[in-house]
Amino acid sequence: MYEKMVGLCQVDQQLYKAQRMGLISFYMTSYGEEATHFGSAAALHEKDMVYAQYREPGVLLWRGFSLDQMVDQCFNNRHDLAHGRQMPVHYGSPEHYFQFISSPLATQMPQAPGYAHGLKQAGSDNCVIVYFGDGAAQEGDAHAAMNFAATLKCPVIFFCRNNGYAISTPVEENYKGDGLAQRALGYGMEGYRVDGNDVLAVYNVTKKARELVVDEGAPVLIEAMTYRLGSHSTSDDQTGYQDMSEVKDWRERYFPRDRLRGYLQSQGLWDQEKEDELVSVTNETIRSAIKRARAEKKPSLEHMFTDVYDVPPLRLRRQKEEVQAMVAKYPEHFPTASHE
Repeated sequence: MYEKMVGLCQVDQQLYKAQRMGLISFYMTSYGEEATHFGSAAALHEKDMVYAQYREPGVLLWRGFSLDQMVDQCFNNRHDLAHGRQMPVHYGSPEHYFQFISSPLATQMPQAPGYAHGLKQAGSDNCVIVYFGDGAAQEGDAHAAMNFAATLKCPVIFFCRNNGYAISTPVEENYKGDGLAQRALGYGMEGYRVDGNDVLAVYNVTKKARELVVDEGAPVLIEAMTYRLGSHSTSDDQTGYQDMSEVKDWRERYFPRDRLRGYLQSQGLWDQEKEDELVSVTNETIRSAIKRARAEKKPSLEHMFTDVYDVPPLRLRRQKEEVQAMVAKYPEHFPTASHE
């Protein structure tokens, strides 16, 4: 878990810099929320389906998604599994049972109990986990999803990262009441609140939740109390609405990676030499991945028309022909040499 945390932190640092250099269009870091990724991911089975928001890349890393694959997606090159059709950090991987991320808030929430209901109907012993933030929890889709899951007893874990802010809106202005875990009672499901900066606590509560949803065929809501240390994205400036002294305090006292490192060192399992070696190797791996990804071609124009229909309808085939004719007629305006 600790090694993966360090890896994610280095990915965030390098790709954040890449965005600021104009190499990629957008990026979102996970500073301060890493424990929610790896603690929950480690408690799941590899074929449990994941519906993420856009701040759970650690779940994919835990499941074996490589640093190269992450960089390819952010550079939207020909190796990007989404074929360049999504913004950076909107990962997805069928191989890793991780549904492709969608930008609009909470759209994944009603999809998750639907998939879970399908698993139940099929007699599967797997479950679904759906991640969302405290802001997404205020969307109508959140209510529909939880009510649907509870009434049909779908094996789904609702995992809320309560990081204090819905972009620039603090939780104090986002909802009344004591957090989100208490809402579970109203829907007729189990609800737990956990220290989202303690990776072992997150692991234990997720493990317990998985047992409940699989054995009893009923949903569970987890509220992980954490804190977003960085800006919402590279399109945001946190200094306009966050008290930076508060951010500094959280960074020094509750940073998940430092807490786990302190525990490992107290057990004689980690030291500065191991830390330096890990950071050095990880940084070199990411730099090499970025250098390689920049040199790769973009996806083929063909992928504008794939992955929606098994058999493309006539109107889509005609659109494809029109685009190909336009590109052929005006090659000076369509630099296809940079595409596969």
